[in-house]
Amino acid sequence: MEMFATNEELERLEQLHSAASGPARLAVVLSLAWYLCQRDSARVPPLLEEAQTLLYGGGHPVQCEQAANRIDVVRAHLALLAGRLQEAHDLAQRSMQEAQQLACWRNQCDAGWILAQALADFGDLTGNHALLQQIQQLAAQHDDMVRADFFEIESANWFLMRDLDAAQARWGHRWHEEMAPPPPGVAMSAHTFVALQHFRRGNFGASVKAFVHAYDAGLSVGILRRAILCASNIGYAFARLNDHQSALEWKQRALDLARQTHWPGSIGACLVQTSETLRQMGQLDAARQMMSEALQIMAAYQQSRNYAIALGASGDLSLEEKNYQQALDTFTLLERRAEELGHQDFHMDALRGQAHALSWLGQGEQARARASAAQRLAARHNDAYHQIEALKVLADVYSRHALASPEETGGVSAAMYYLQQALAVAATIDGYAMPPEVLDALAREYARAKQHGQAYATSLQAIAAREKRHSQQATNRAIAMQVRYQTERARAEGEYHRKLAAAEARRAATLQDTGKTLERLSAIGQEVTAQLDVQLVFQTLYRHVQGLLDVNGFAVYLSEADGQSLARSFGMEGGVPLPGGRVLLANPNAASARCAREKTDLVLAINGSHPAHLPGTMCNRSALFAPLMIGERVLGVMSVQSLRENAFGERERNLFRSLCAYAAIAIDNAHAYAQLQETQNQLVEQEKLVALGSLVAGVAHELNTPLGNSLIIASALQMKTLQIEERMQGQAMRAAELQHYLSEAEEAAMLIVRGLRNAADLVNSFKQVAVDRTAARRRVFDLQQTCNELLATLNNQIRPSGHELLLDAPPSLSMDSYPGPLGQVLSNLIANSLMHAFADGERGVMRLTAHQEIPGEVVIEFSDNGCGIPAQNLGRIFDPFFTTRMGQGGNGLGLFICYNIVTSLLQGSISVRSAPGQGTRFVLILPQIAQALTDSDVEALPPGSA
Repeated sequence: MEMFATNEELERLEQLHSAASGPARLAVVLSLAWYLCQRDSARVPPLLEEAQTLLYGGGHPVQCEQAANRIDVVRAHLALLAGRLQEAHDLAQRSMQEAQQLACWRNQCDAGWILAQALADFGDLTGNHALLQQIQQLAAQHDDMVRADFFEIESANWFLMRDLDAAQARWGHRWHEEMAPPPPGVAMSAHTFVALQHFRRGNFGASVKAFVHAYDAGLSVGILRRAILCASNIGYAFARLNDHQSALEWKQRALDLARQTHWPGSIGACLVQTSETLRQMGQLDAARQMMSEALQIMAAYQQSRNYAIALGASGDLSLEEKNYQQALDTFTLLERRAEELGHQDFHMDALRGQAHALSWLGQGEQARARASAAQRLAARHNDAYHQIEALKVLADVYSRHALASPEETGGVSAAMYYLQQALAVAATIDGYAMPPEVLDALAREYARAKQHGQAYATSLQAIAAREKRHSQQATNRAIAMQVRYQTERARAEGEYHRKLAAAEARRAATLQDTGKTLERLSAIGQEVTAQLDVQLVFQTLYRHVQGLLDVNGFAVYLSEADGQSLARSFGMEGGVPLPGGRVLLANPNAASARCAREKTDLVLAINGSHPAHLPGTMCNRSALFAPLMIGERVLGVMSVQSLRENAFGERERNLFRSLCAYAAIAIDNAHAYAQLQETQNQLVEQEKLVALGSLVAGVAHELNTPLGNSLIIASALQMKTLQIEERMQGQAMRAAELQHYLSEAEEAAMLIVRGLRNAADLVNSFKQVAVDRTAARRRVFDLQQTCNELLATLNNQIRPSGHELLLDAPPSLSMDSYPGPLGQVLSNLIANSLMHAFADGERGVMRLTAHQEIPGEVVIEFSDNGCGIPAQNLGRIFDPFFTTRMGQGGNGLGLFICYNIVTSLLQGSISVRSAPGQGTRFVLILPQIAQALTDSDVEALPPGSA
């Protein structure tokens, strides 16, 4: 998990959260919780509850322990922001230790960062600096340079507050105005480092610019705590530039941002800062109101450094208000807090403030003691600024109260002595300008001591200092105006570029969305136009239109044959089918009729009273109609309806037009295919009749021989019988004649019986073939016998041509299949060879063989030694209506029927091998036991299979 996320990255994570499920959702939830801590703290607890639930859903033990540890890190962050410093400290410390045991270095780093902030709020700056260095090294070891750089700069920022020159020497070459733009989170801290350098050196204009960059970076990665602090510092810098109005604006901006977060610590600190500016502007009532609110809010933060800062500011405000007792009480409370924190700067402020208040309360000796203690403490810590403030208070105390001068004064007035000491200390500070009020006080002391020369010279210094301050104030105001203008211009330019980038991103997203839509439409078009059944076309369109448009109703109207009306061929509304209906094209109120007449799409806003509303349908609010056209021919109209108003804009209309174009092509193809099927069925029926006629003619021819022979023999026998009868009546018949007659009669009877038996066998075979051809009935049959019966019926076609058909099938090879359709396949193959394989006058040989290669499977091969099939035709011979003898007796259905019967009814496969001049071989591989077909299967068989 990255430490920071930009607002754009957070938005993508939010989208992922709405779609994620399973184990992947836990990681998304934890990331969201971390990135939302400062952006929207109120949303985090429910996310942590969800993460806890997902955690118990199962997973790898180590991953679950790391996830549970991450939950504690986030809870520590929330406690810190809510001002529960001790809770944040303890939870972050425990989480950091657990993360170390789990070898989860990211959790260890982030918990360490929270702990470092808690230490800083407690005032433990040494512990804060050491901890930041520790986690910086840990992140660097794992090549996480964002965390490593961020922690290093945070450590540098605290170090800079103690030793400006050393911090600049160590880090100044890395983090400066001209540096390459770092990642946003690192940029926030880097710009803060630059701003603090300028601030410490009194370059407040440059400090404002850098703080503004830090403020913007903090907002972009959701680190609002730093953004609030930067806004406050910008206000403070403007105040130092004597631009109190700009200072107040920025501090108010910080306060508004803090109030949005509901973090009491940040709100209290901003109230204190704003109150300070109002005090400097002389608006003491408003300043006191804000300071009272701040102290009330920060009462729960008495362990923090920010509370001590608030006490000091409140004491100074009480002095301005001349409420010296309240000031004394506040500075006394600050002294106790300083002792508890161990912070000497607060201790000096407390002593100085007490001395000032006691002096005005008439307690000169106590005031002197406090001011002297403040001066000694500042000298011991080499704090020149606090020394000067304490010496000024001492001088004021001695000037107000008749107190014995200390021995160190050397006989001069104590007030003069301490003012001179203040000037001496000020001389040790580069660039420090002694306030003219102090020089005026020293001039008065010189005059009181009758040292008029010194008094005059000091007065001149005071005048020069006052002029210099006025000049500096004017310069500062000019700098402030320039900074404000440059800052506002830079922010405006930045906002413009951000908006430009956002617009470009939206344009790119739109182009990408358009590309995806076109790709999707292309896929839909391919799917729709691939359908050859009109109802499947309708269903496919309905399925896809719901994914593209806001659709509650969908209907397709097709033109009827009369050309005067439209019929609703398909309709759905609210997921329920609509009944059929008919609309006259002349109907003036029907939108579908108008769309067909005008050949253009229509967008309508409709309601229950609209003339276009159809009775029995829902009250949709929007409707879109478009014609289904092929060229100028209108096939019908397609319509969609929505329950939402203004549901169909230009984008939706363009999408719908494309769908209608695909729909028109698909419907036209489906109609053409239906007509083709009808024509094909008619041709197949004709083929069946031709085949049946040929079969009957062949059978009749075969029957003619035995029946004719029997008739001749029977006629001869009849004549001889009459002759014998006449000889017997005339008593002229001899015994030898009778014996001869009986011998001939016996032979004739035998010939007649044989001929009639052959005829009977032929009739029986014909009956079996006829039954098998007209009904696809499964039965057990002997393959050799079935082939013999088939050949007997086809001899009349084979013998006249002089060709020879050889049969090689093993006896007792039984099949449980459909002999009739199998016979039709073999008949078609033989007929195909007779028509195509041999030239006129050529005598050819055909072979029909059957065998078993593996159990349960029968291989039947039919071959001829004819002319073969050209390579360009070999892949098309099973196509319907493909023939090389069109108009010469071929219709292109014979082999097509063979293919359909073999692959469907017989549940096998058929293949062909051929080459020009090398004959042709058809190979059928059939299951020995075919699956039984139901009546519906038989009805659904392809043309020519039954």
